[in-house]
Amino acid sequence: MQSVFFTGNKQISIKSCSLFVNLEFLGYKPKIIKEGSNGKSLEIIYFTVCFIKTKNVLVYNAPGGKRNRGLSVIGSLRELLPPAELTQDIVQRALVIGWCTELIQAFFLVADDIMDASLTRRGQPCWYKMDGIGLDAINDAFLLESTIYRLLRRHCRDQPYYVHLLELFNETAYQTELGQALDLITAPPGRIDLNRFTMERYKAIVKYKTAFYSFYLPVAAAMFMAGISSEEEHSNAKHILLEMGEFFQIQDDYLDCYGDPAVTGKIGTDIQDNKCSWLVVTALEVMSPEQRAELEVSYGRKDEASVRKVKALYDSLQMPRRYHDYEEESYQRLQKLIGRHAQNLPHSIFLNFAKKIYKRNK
Repeated sequence: MQSVFFTGNKQISIKSCSLFVNLEFLGYKPKIIKEGSNGKSLEIIYFTVCFIKTKNVLVYNAPGGKRNRGLSVIGSLRELLPPAELTQDIVQRALVIGWCTELIQAFFLVADDIMDASLTRRGQPCWYKMDGIGLDAINDAFLLESTIYRLLRRHCRDQPYYVHLLELFNETAYQTELGQALDLITAPPGRIDLNRFTMERYKAIVKYKTAFYSFYLPVAAAMFMAGISSEEEHSNAKHILLEMGEFFQIQDDYLDCYGDPAVTGKIGTDIQDNKCSWLVVTALEVMSPEQRAELEVSYGRKDEASVRKVKALYDSLQMPRRYHDYEEESYQRLQKLIGRHAQNLPHSIFLNFAKKIYKRNK
């Protein structure tokens, strides 16, 4: 039977509707911005200017990017539910929850850019770099996070999975903040200690800082919507999705150094910021003592000459080749994990995710 997607009174083949779903998801953005910045329920006229500010924060930070997290909610749900159950109400709630995953991403990025002193995000200045914003962006990040729970309450409060969603978003935020804390502790400003850069520590940072919210969160949300709440099924999904999340961050680390800013929309700063990235951790495992000494005097320095020396060292260690070899190995491991853990879940959920991230250039 061919799967279908419902919107209004129309019925569209799912096999040919990925563009339509993307447009439908984008079409929901004005509604999310309007609801997220609507403060009538508080009945405090003095806060009108704050609601306008919230709208500006949403307009600038919520759109953009590839929207993979948000689209994966509706994409996963349509793989989990039979076509007859994909009613308009369910689809609309999935769109809202999808935008909530985009908002938690925006919340993390606004804060992360401040901590990393980044300059650009998604091809435009970071929010805190905009005129008149500065460190007010810290509170703006909190506004983005709070909007998530207002939207969930408005659209999902009467659903049996409402509490599951609240716990999921709360726990995901905590896990991500733990990962960010470990990242900051591993490479504190002004203290360069390459002994802290181990693969074990790197993978712990990646698991908590990136993999949970980028991969497990949207799929888990769809599973709860579909009535799948058993710990075993969520654990099985997590095994696969965290593997993908690990590769995704490794890919991000590679693109930070070797990606084209005109394509990625971001100027890489991992070397200058003394980041515990996959490139430096892998390089430390294979370099000579002489090369390590060279890395120690150049890594984490802001001057362009030092950055060039580190990149030249990466090139001499053939890091692009090592990365592409790792990409192939990771994809093969993923296939095995899907076969082992996705016995009761559609393989297409995970394969659709994989198609979006493997071989990407931004």
